Amino acid sequence: MAAPFLRNCWYVGAWDHEVHRLQLMRRILLGEPVVLYRKSDGKPVALEDRCCHRHAPLSMGRIRGDNVECRYHGLVFEPGGRCVHIPSQQNIPAGACIRSYPVVERDHFLWIWMGDPALADAALIEDFHWLDDPAWRFRGERIHVEGNYLLVVENLCDLSHLPYLHATSLADTAIPENEIPIKVERDGERVRVDRWVLDTAAPPYFRLLAGFAKEERVDRWMNLEFSPPSMVRLDIGAAKAGTGARAGNRASAVTTRNLNAITPETPTTSHYFWAQAQDFALGDPTITDVDFQLVQGAFGEDLEIIKGQQQNIDLNPQAARLNLAADSGGMQARRIVERLIEKERGTHP
Repeated sequence: MAAPFLRNCWYVGAWDHEVHRLQLMRRILLGEPVVLYRKSDGKPVALEDRCCHRHAPLSMGRIRGDNVECRYHGLVFEPGGRCVHIPSQQNIPAGACIRSYPVVERDHFLWIWMGDPALADAALIEDFHWLDDPAWRFRGERIHVEGNYLLVVENLCDLSHLPYLHATSLADTAIPENEIPIKVERDGERVRVDRWVLDTAAPPYFRLLAGFAKEERVDRWMNLEFSPPSMVRLDIGAAKAGTGARAGNRASAVTTRNLNAITPETPTTSHYFWAQAQDFALGDPTITDVDFQLVQGAFGEDLEIIKGQQQNIDLNPQAARLNLAADSGGMQARRIVERLIEKERGTHP
């Protein structure tokens, strides 16, 4: 039985710079082998990385024009997945084809639809415009995670672990849970977790990146939004105290966006595409680099914990979990995904 992933939705398959014109790239997505490349006009192609003849990976072959030639016996497949040439015979069987996946390039991501191609609507692609907006500067990467993708989602939706797991990295960005309660809201299939603290000392993070003075008072926030299947976007910022940031006036604010898209590789491993963006100091790339490195170091701490979680889950998948009040955002995100998977599997057994 296929692993229970949500398939009729858009996932990030790669960063745009990872996929090239004359280079075939193999990537396992939702337990399926996929080969990615670009046609002569630069448009991306995503095909099943499995020749229908003897299952050889097409990524081990070569590009012929806009087509892919299997290295094993020379079968050639066009971007739509149909075999167009078999060297050993003239007749091409009707069943000589492989899957072709809808793929859209947007906001520096290559988005792939792993489900029914007839349902692939580009209007459903999540908004990551900060990665392609001249008013923002960003730096991002892909990380291979030794853990289930929903463990990463839960981690991102949980703001309470920052003072503990990230004691030497991002602890000072945390808003004290015992002083300022989080606000969790659900809107359909989206979850929003907000936390604000008003008229407080500027934390070292924003003093370092944005130049706030140590004695300066600020209003600051750490808000996030989850959308299925596994997108988490954080809005983190600070503004001079009393300037109306919470009401929407961010004229004096500095904002960073932590942008995350997690794509399952297998039930126990994931591709983690993330970026850190900011709307200030756009002429100074070192600020972007420092911010990226701070967050990257913290993510290394996260991934170590997630790997340990996955190892324990593998030993006893039925072990009970205790849920705390601070887990509300992550719990709701997981339940949304699980419900959507059940609905999809019930409709398309």
